Amino acid sequence: MERIILFDGECNFCNQSVQFIIERDPKGEFKFASQQSDTGSALLKKRNIRNDVESIVLIEGNSAYIQSTAALRISKRLSGLWKLAYTLVVIPKPLRDSLYNVIAKNRHKWFGVNDHCLLPSPDIRKRFL
Repeated sequence: MERIILFDGECNFCNQSVQFIIERDPKGEFKFASQQSDTGSALLKKRNIRNDVESIVLIEGNSAYIQSTAALRISKRLSGLWKLAYTLVVIPKPLRDSLYNVIAKNRHKWFGVNDHCLLPSPDIRKRFL
């Protein structure tokens, strides 16, 4: 099953999160696209997700997940103890998403925005759409 993570390419926190995922995804299960890219925009549109969504988006096959559900489903596939974070899925979604939304709404203020693009190594670059 194809797994694609759509992220805010202008957000420092989001870019650092992508690097974090790459380091803990030794099998290379995830592919990545910036939400601002043509590919990212098309994938959002295909899944009827607003292009101004303030969330990481996980596409798994024909399903798409946003907010805390996306983050937890991603953690479930990472190496190490990060898999255990998925147990937080038992917390009611409105509660999880309210915390997620606080971080999402403040991420630019707290972590800043990028004024340049990350240039990944060739072996990592092939994971970007």
